[in-house]
Amino acid sequence: MPPHDDNEALASLAAPPSEPEHERPKTFREMWPKDWRAYLCLLGGFLQMFISWGYVNAFGTYASFYDSVLLPKADNLLMNLIGGTMCFVILLLSFVVGRLVDAGHIGKVLFTGTILLGAGTFSLSLVNGDAGEGDGNYGGIWATQGFLTSLGMACHFVSSSQVVATWFIDTKSFAVGVVACGASVGGAVISTMARYLNQQVGFNTASRHVATLVLLLSATTVLLCRPNPAHPRNPSPQWRWSTFWDSTALRSPCFCWLSAATFSIFLGFYPVFFNLEEWASASGLAFRGPDRPQGLSPDALETFALLSMMNGSSFVGRLLAAGIADHLGIYGALHVHAFVTAAASILLMAFWTTANTVGKAVAFVLLFGMFSGAVIGLPPASMAFIIGKRDKLAQARLGQRVGMMYSIASLPALVGR
Repeated sequence: MPPHDDNEALASLAAPPSEPEHERPKTFREMWPKDWRAYLCLLGGFLQMFISWGYVNAFGTYASFYDSVLLPKADNLLMNLIGGTMCFVILLLSFVVGRLVDAGHIGKVLFTGTILLGAGTFSLSLVNGDAGEGDGNYGGIWATQGFLTSLGMACHFVSSSQVVATWFIDTKSFAVGVVACGASVGGAVISTMARYLNQQVGFNTASRHVATLVLLLSATTVLLCRPNPAHPRNPSPQWRWSTFWDSTALRSPCFCWLSAATFSIFLGFYPVFFNLEEWASASGLAFRGPDRPQGLSPDALETFALLSMMNGSSFVGRLLAAGIADHLGIYGALHVHAFVTAAASILLMAFWTTANTVGKAVAFVLLFGMFSGAVIGLPPASMAFIIGKRDKLAQARLGQRVGMMYSIASLPALVGR
């Protein structure tokens, strides 16, 4: 294709549709894509979230092991900095990844992510000596798990919902919700896997098992995740700042308000996931390790069980909220997102501070997990909602807009630990 102006290329996508302005409503069956590649892509997007944000959701289990075994003398803020760095890098690079996927480079992005993710997760097993008590290397853990692994996860995060959205035009919120469920399932599976393998075979071998799982799933996504050929691409020149950061988005009040809301969400929600095990242990509601300490309530659970419950209930919240968002039609994802955010905030302020028994702690974990799953899972669907599914010019920039929104939220993700 000969070089041409950025605006001219995009303007060509904004031609009026040939269809009548008022179409008859589609039946439920007509709303779903007929191409089998759409459902393979949906599976691939689910796996992308499993190995990216699912790994982040499981960090609480890693942090608990670091605090009790590898780095017993480390400051809690330094410990949370590892998880905060993971969130920061993934979100900060979202605008770059989103733009590259908009331009049709999904294969290269996912291949790069697979290499980086595999290198980071395997390297974690090499930096802590024998991984005995006090053998932890904080700098090595931060560099491998906190930084290198996050570079790989960044390649999967935004692209997961972005590519799936090109296939599911009329059921976009539900499809993105299914993708987001990968983070819940991944968080539960990886945290449980790491917890039991740490006890059975030691941290280094456990890390290699987790790395093998993550690498295989990441390689699978390279084969499965292909965008709809009919979806418009944004063919702007690749190496201009304006190519990656669309300043015209900042003129849209809807974009600015949604980005501000996402900024606030990442400032306040993920500390719960990262500090849940520490809080439960310090409150005497749960215990770390296989042996129950004497004097603890007979109802007390293992700390990782609470984190697994929260990740499991967030699966229900993500899927349910996404289905409701599509069902409500004109009220859409944005309104559902506002409701679940308000509900989760009330739970956090009123319920967490009063959860002083095991029963209350479990109730809080299940309810907050369900609502927070919807809160974290709906931003891409909300962005697609405010853009409009029939606006080809805006749809060509969907990945860029979603990426910019998440990049704006990267700083609070780092400091809000």
